[in-house]
Amino acid sequence: MIILKVIHCEKLEQLDNAADEIIQFCQNDKIWVFKGQMGAGKTTLIKSISKKYGIDDLVSSPTFAIVNEYRNNNGEVFYHFDFYRIEKAEEVLEIGVEEYFYSGYICWIEWAEKIPEYIPLDFVLINIEIEEGGTRRIMLERVINGEIHG
Repeated sequence: MIILKVIHCEKLEQLDNAADEIIQFCQNDKIWVFKGQMGAGKTTLIKSISKKYGIDDLVSSPTFAIVNEYRNNNGEVFYHFDFYRIEKAEEVLEIGVEEYFYSGYICWIEWAEKIPEYIPLDFVLINIEIEEGGTRRIMLERVINGEIHG
């Protein structure tokens, strides 16, 4: 595993700075995969990132809907996925997941490990780990054609 950038977030107040760093790292990427255990802060981080993009909508985990669509003040579209409740990967074909992923819009994906065969080969992995004391360690990796690159 090659980690290209590491961000430490000790307090919730530092989340906005972490969001800025993530956006800067991911600015040319459309598929953002958020990985972390339950309660690691994936959705909270996505909320902070969405504010930076000018999204005024209520951002919440689409656990039951699977996908939420947001628009910012400029009319740009963002998709937020949560595949936690998916039991069989093929279920995502029913919602047209490939159309979303290849739409050209930014897609924020939680629990992508449930549907690995449908995730595009090019994406950024945003892995959140909880360290002792509650500090979040956010590791960013760029995956191109299925391989990690700098």
